[in-house]
Amino acid sequence: SAEEQQHQPGGLFPQQEPLRPPKTAPLGTGMAEHLQKTGIPSGSQDKVQFFDSGPEMAEPQLAVDPVATSNLSVKAPEFYPPGYNQNFSQNFTDSSFENRCDGYLTLAEYVQGFLNHLTEQPGCFETEIEQFAETLNGWVITDEALQELVELIYQQATSVPNFSYMGARLCNYLSHHLTISPQSGNFRQLLLQRCRTEYENRDEATKGDETTRKQFHAFVLFLAELYLNLEIKGTKGQVTRAEILQEGLRELLNSLFSNPVDSNLICAVKLLKLTGSVLEDAWKEKGKNDMEEIIQRIENVVLDANCSRDVKHMLLKLVELRSSNWGRVHGTTPHTEATPENDPNYFMNEPTFYTSDGVPFTAADPDYQEKYQELLEREDLFPYYEENGADLSGHGELYFDEIDDEMDPEIEEAYEKFCLESEHKRKQ
Repeated sequence: SAEEQQHQPGGLFPQQEPLRPPKTAPLGTGMAEHLQKTGIPSGSQDKVQFFDSGPEMAEPQLAVDPVATSNLSVKAPEFYPPGYNQNFSQNFTDSSFENRCDGYLTLAEYVQGFLNHLTEQPGCFETEIEQFAETLNGWVITDEALQELVELIYQQATSVPNFSYMGARLCNYLSHHLTISPQSGNFRQLLLQRCRTEYENRDEATKGDETTRKQFHAFVLFLAELYLNLEIKGTKGQVTRAEILQEGLRELLNSLFSNPVDSNLICAVKLLKLTGSVLEDAWKEKGKNDMEEIIQRIENVVLDANCSRDVKHMLLKLVELRSSNWGRVHGTTPHTEATPENDPNYFMNEPTFYTSDGVPFTAADPDYQEKYQELLEREDLFPYYEENGADLSGHGELYFDEIDDEMDPEIEEAYEKFCLESEHKRKQ
């Protein structure tokens, strides 16, 4: 089980047989051809390529000369944001994804279509994820199909901006609702094996070129979201986080700080702002002071590294955030009864009265204590109302019931005349 594997030696993830290249699953024919069309790498080792968005369309200009010609072409390609797969856009004309899935011929097309749909409309997760999982349970019936599913989700979560959180939620749901459990490992085990491939290359990736580092940073943030969102049931039925990911994030931070270029440090800041409070709580429960070591590492980087001034400022702000308990507020003093001496807001809700000269005074004014108490007792003669007119005392209804609601004779005569005139105009 995944719980037993967490305690096995072997770095971040338990040792497993390397993932086999995805084979064509039943109903999944055309996988390689489809991946070539969509730009998704077929192998787990391939690098992610961002999709070209195409040339931007020029802003149309108002024609002031009737004989002026336009340089715009009716054949100009539509604009798509980076990372968006336009091959599936034709399938998303309705509001519900499941109503459109009948047109997909392969597992890859179906899954990629849903991932794009989820990217465009993240709010549909709650309403459509159950049907998506049920459809996968009828489709993913072989080891190869499960590996193909893992690879598609991994690539989307690490190549499409801002999909790491939604991808982690999706992985958590499928880890609990997919029924297939082949000998090669269930969904969660295969997902962790896929992440391990990138994890083992962490030192080389942090020293690589800009493109390599960018891909690695996307993986780091996806792993952070997995740590926060992937729920694992313990031996006693309790829900816990994957401890193996906790240790993995610690090593990833070491790698990022070991190569303190700006992009690596920015990734480390994002990682700690996302998971710092949770990691520190988990380490404290074990009696570890890992976060203290990380903060010391950050202070050394600020003093010694040749990073930019802005990045050093980000690091110092992170240290400041941690010193405030990651922005969390906890009550540290026991409850005591409020008094005018210990609570500056003690008289906040007391009413304000005015002297004959228009000078305001409240219960906080010692010179008017007797006068204040006298006026407070006389308040019982009047209904209590908030500024918006809401009755607070319960007496307001009785108060208004006592008012004679009959019209003045002159007003009543004018009202009847108005009604007759209105009726006459209506008939005309």
